[in-house]
Amino acid sequence: MPIALSPSLKARLSTPLQIGSFEVKSRVLQSPLSGVTDMVFRRLVRRYAPESMMYTEMVNATGLHYVKALPKIMEVDPNERPISIQLFDCRPDFLAEAAVKAVEEGADTIDINMGCPVNKITKNGGGSSLLRQPEVAEAIVREVVKAVNVPVTVKTRIGWNDREIIILNFAQRMQDAGAKMITVHGRTRAQGYNGKARWEWIARVKEVLSIPVIANGDIFSVEAAVKCLEETGADGVMCSRGTLGYPFLVGEIDHFLKTGEKLTPPTPIQRLECARDHLQALWEYKGDRGVRQARKHMTWYAKGFVGAADLRGQLSVIETVSQGVELIDQAIEKLTHGYELEEETEASLALV
Repeated sequence: MPIALSPSLKARLSTPLQIGSFEVKSRVLQSPLSGVTDMVFRRLVRRYAPESMMYTEMVNATGLHYVKALPKIMEVDPNERPISIQLFDCRPDFLAEAAVKAVEEGADTIDINMGCPVNKITKNGGGSSLLRQPEVAEAIVREVVKAVNVPVTVKTRIGWNDREIIILNFAQRMQDAGAKMITVHGRTRAQGYNGKARWEWIARVKEVLSIPVIANGDIFSVEAAVKCLEETGADGVMCSRGTLGYPFLVGEIDHFLKTGEKLTPPTPIQRLECARDHLQALWEYKGDRGVRQARKHMTWYAKGFVGAADLRGQLSVIETVSQGVELIDQAIEKLTHGYELEEETEASLALV
């Protein structure tokens, strides 16, 4: 069925997203993703969504405290605004110190990760473990707010597990501590990325807060984004796994919310051309390490067309940028030839 914006949703989204003193002209945000949202990936997403907020990969405040040079994941392009640098830790003083460095680097907002479910993060008191330490979470926000002159935001989950869904009280405490926006992933820590995101909890958060609430979880399409916004009353959506191998998604949703028009999705050839750009840019930015990091990205792009499975296997073990480009170019050539044959067949049938 065709999708459409309801009059109430259209009215609600007609103004820019206001994050404290900072204004964003898009209600669709690109989630911070560890090992994914480096400058190269952000540039690709911004190619299709120039006004959306981007986030760096999460930065360890403790690690930052003990080094003089900023890690590469903190690097931002002065022209890539709006941009937020995401930090994680459980030490309010270290996070405040890291936030100052992030602002110096060019961050428009500081985002505190209180939702990451990964063991190596939670066992040290960071990420979603802060849901079990609301006093510490509150102290973190207060210290960071005092340290910087840009808005401070929080990204979290609805609770630790089904017996500990504490998001309503937790979100209220974050707002009271000075957070200017909260993004809620509609899953518990125990769920990881399994099961369905429970958007009904995001709706309940929206009811009790006055700051913007961003919905996160299961936003894989324009249709899902609209449905989520309608059901939750959220002020925007944040795309996460839906952009893996598909940096077009944020722009597609943004375009629809602004115009009511659904863009034609990219063809397999266009997706592979984007993959080639991604691979080459990673190599130029990070060298051989970038090529190794590109393997996972390439396998995400190689889906949904004849020969994709074989291509995924080949791209997952590439050693050089030229090897990857050659494989992608061969796949594009095969797809182009296949489309030509289809067109010829249809033309032949028309003559019968």
